[in-house]
Amino acid sequence: MSQLQASFQVDRGDFQLDVDFILPGKGITALFGPSGSGKTSCLRAIAGLERLPNSFFQIGDKVWQDESKGIFIPANQREIGYVFQEASLFPHLNVQQNLEFGLNRLAKEKRKIEPDSVIVLLGIGPLLSRPPAALSGGERQRVAIARALLRSPQLLLMDEPLSALDQRLKREILPYLEGLHRELSIPVIYVSHAADEVVRLADHIVMLDQGKHICSGAISEIMVDPRFAELFADGASTLFEGRVTAQHEDLMTEVTANELTLRLTPRPLPLESPIRCRLYASDVSLCTQKPSHSSILNIFQGQVLRIDAGQQKGESLVTLELAKGQKLLAQISNYSLNRLQLKLGTPIWAQVKSVAVL
Repeated sequence: MSQLQASFQVDRGDFQLDVDFILPGKGITALFGPSGSGKTSCLRAIAGLERLPNSFFQIGDKVWQDESKGIFIPANQREIGYVFQEASLFPHLNVQQNLEFGLNRLAKEKRKIEPDSVIVLLGIGPLLSRPPAALSGGERQRVAIARALLRSPQLLLMDEPLSALDQRLKREILPYLEGLHRELSIPVIYVSHAADEVVRLADHIVMLDQGKHICSGAISEIMVDPRFAELFADGASTLFEGRVTAQHEDLMTEVTANELTLRLTPRPLPLESPIRCRLYASDVSLCTQKPSHSSILNIFQGQVLRIDAGQQKGESLVTLELAKGQKLLAQISNYSLNRLQLKLGTPIWAQVKSVAVL
């Protein structure tokens, strides 16, 4: 599938939605923004649950909505899987029966995903005989995802699927979502206002605010663009994507990304596992000379690429260029900026504590 194209407009008096964007036809795309920004309205329009006027949606070569031509494919005829905030399992059916409910309503010739593979992927084999009331919140959500996938959808829609879970259950389910990302080729549109979820899962991001499309692109590029730093309410940061290349006995994991070695506190991952690391700009310190005899293990050489005002008064956001074009954001005080006499092109050394890498 080449791409998805969306254009949605609606005026409800107290809320206006006017967005126009193109999404890649693979990977996970996050619709990201604060509550009330229009994320769920877009998702429901994509699903056909709401028919918005003057709107258009196309997936690959299939037009699901084009109001200018009177085209609107109803939700029950769209090849989608939809995962809501609440799992919404049938309480009178056990897990196996909940899975079969959707599967049995799909013609055999349209079944592209085998139940056994989904059950293994989401780790729900031991749960099949249980009723929903006997499941934890994380287990219910995994079953809901499995049920949606067994529709063999052309597109999987997820509406803040972790928002009803506490932090422990979020940590439990996120690895399963990462597994879906690795193992399945179905494009996913993932709605969230939680930056940690989006950074961990998404390949592409569409940022919305007050019903408007603010920006979109590869998440690794959007995150290091100072123009959008304040849209991540938990702080500006940089995404490193690499693979685990070493596990040391002294409780240290090494990750290689763009020929840079990042040392982390231990992560229980086998060698060559893909991994994403988020480095907060506030955890990066800068030196004009290479540090020596330091307890900080991540020291990178680069140069100053740009300098912008920080989110707080008296701060600056410095963009560094490291090896192979990898960028890194550093948030420092204006006092430090002036003391180090930083300007564009200044050679610099950046330090990041291993315990600060998420």
